[in-house]
Amino acid sequence: MIKQKWRIPPTQGLGFKLSKGQTVRITDVEGEQVADFVAYRVDDVRERLDPGVTMDALHKLKVQPGDLLYTNTYKPMLTIVTDHVGQHDFINPACRSEMYEVLYNKKNHASCYHNLNQALAEFTIPVPDQHYPINLFMNTIIEPSGKITVGKPLSKAGDYIDLRAEMDLIIAVSACPCSESACNGFKCTPIDVEIM
Repeated sequence: MIKQKWRIPPTQGLGFKLSKGQTVRITDVEGEQVADFVAYRVDDVRERLDPGVTMDALHKLKVQPGDLLYTNTYKPMLTIVTDHVGQHDFINPACRSEMYEVLYNKKNHASCYHNLNQALAEFTIPVPDQHYPINLFMNTIIEPSGKITVGKPLSKAGDYIDLRAEMDLIIAVSACPCSESACNGFKCTPIDVEIM
């Protein structure tokens, strides 16, 4: 049963609260679209979702249903309930306008950093120097040589991931605005968010 539903337009963001025990579904509406995902503990926003800690606690880069996602203090924050894609990024920071200048020679480009800041503003969460999200559906490839490349997401239209809150949370999601690379299949599209 759906309690709330939003559609994040291409290149924009969304902030909302998720209570302990509730499940959020993040859906790639058209396919090949990355959703940057951050979360904070409601009663202490210094505690946040941490992809690095999650990799350390799980001893792996790829997650699957049943796996926990951890906070920066190694507490279980979310549980993966369902995952139709199985390929997400835990190593790249949120894109920001400076990145677009360096990589694509474009100034004042929309970015996940800006989207996440805007989405979190109503919850009075301090703006960080950078966001380190879990980039849902992002297809980051680490080659044996150590080279990192980003391919088109493996997500197809309607694919989703369900995450259950293990504590009361503030969450922000950005429909990544990068159309300059394969990151979003060279086209920015919407993301659906549902609280179940």
